[in-house]
Amino acid sequence: MPNINIYCTHTCPYCRMAEALLDKKGDKYEKIFIDGDTAGWKAMEERSQRRTVPQIFIGDTHVGGFDDLSALNAAGKLDALLEITSD
Repeated sequence: MPNINIYCTHTCPYCRMAEALLDKKGDKYEKIFIDGDTAGWKAMEERSQRRTVPQIFIGDTHVGGFDDLSALNAAGKLDALLEITSD
């Protein structure tokens, strides 16, 4: 399985939808909760160049947020990315 990281907060509905999509694919991921974590939020912003959650990384590839993840899935490109980055 690829190393999947999701920067998220406990109250973000888009974070839950991203998790649900990855769960449906059967992929494991690490949730990095950054609510109330100033250093964590800054690290996410530096890594993603974005200020909103979720921010999803599959391997070294920055996917973006839930809308980006969903668009990749709809275009049939998500499975290929998951396979390419898997060990």
